[in-house]
Order: sequence, then C-alpha cells, then structure tokens
Amino acid sequence: MSRQQDVVQVDAYVLDVLLRDLVGHDKRPAAFLVYLYLYGAAARSRWRPVTASLRDIADATGLSKSAVETAMKILRRRHLVRTKASFRTARPRHRVLRHWRDR
Repeated sequence: MSRQQDVVQVDAYVLDVLLRDLVGHDKRPAAFLVYLYLYGAAARSRWRPVTASLRDIADATGLSKSAVETAMKILRRRHLVRTKASFRTARPRHRVLRHWRDR
C-alpha cells in the first residue's frame, strides 16, 4: 500500500464542529470515534456505503459493542449516518452523510 493510500483527508467541519459538538456538548466521544472510523472507511472506498456489523466497528475502534450501538443511534438521529440492511440478519451498510457539503 502506498503512502498516499494511507492518507484520508478529513473535512474541517468534522474536526472544528462535530468534535466539539459530539464530545463536548453531547458528552458522547464514542459517537465521534465511530463516525471518524466510518468516515475513513467510506473515504477509502470513494464514499460507497460501509458494510460493517456492530462487532466489526467495535473491534476496529476498541469500543464495546453496546457503546457502538449507542453511538450509531446518536449518529442516525443526528443524520450523520444512514443504515440499511437487506434482511434482518444481514451485515448492515452504513452511508456516511456529510450534510455540510450539500450547502
């Protein structure tokens, strides 16, 4: 893997606004970590949905599965992530939303 593939550019909004909002205001640092993980995975796949279970995300971030589940609820409620599964036991596909780019 080349050095360039290791780099993911992060929008200033994520660092300047979401970090302060999720960690400082909402007191939910796990939600920020999960969003950052999904953001990186989506950016590497050219913004296609990320297929990952709660366990996959927990393993990748070092968080517990229940912390990831709570974080995902917060991210969906805040319209930062949209999750779909083709059937109940399928691994969900998470689309990272960047509403600040639509403006």
